[in-house]
Amino acid sequence: MKNQPFFKRMGFALSGIAVALRLESSFRLHCLAALMVVIVLAWSKPAMLWWALLLLNCGLVLAAELFNTALEHLIDHLHPDLHPSIKIAKDCAAGAVLILSLSAVCIFVAFLFETLSS
Repeated sequence: MKNQPFFKRMGFALSGIAVALRLESSFRLHCLAALMVVIVLAWSKPAMLWWALLLLNCGLVLAAELFNTALEHLIDHLHPDLHPSIKIAKDCAAGAVLILSLSAVCIFVAFLFETLSS
């Protein structure tokens, strides 16, 4: 699979995103939240720094959710039985998504405070 042409690799990536959209309600929720952030940014027309911060955070949350999904599917395929170590791996991945999501919410709240207080 290494050294595939760019467009073939792009197809793999888009396929992974499509699968996550289809199978993972958390990913769909985060995509909806990212869309709402973009709408609020377009409506309020803030400084470019806010665009960068908020879109970076949205991208990080979505990427973390994709990593979490990939890890869960791989683990479930390799070891479908419950195991304490597998629980730790899945919980840590979910925790990473939670931390990034909370960070994104905090930055969005800071943006709202600055925007609404102006």
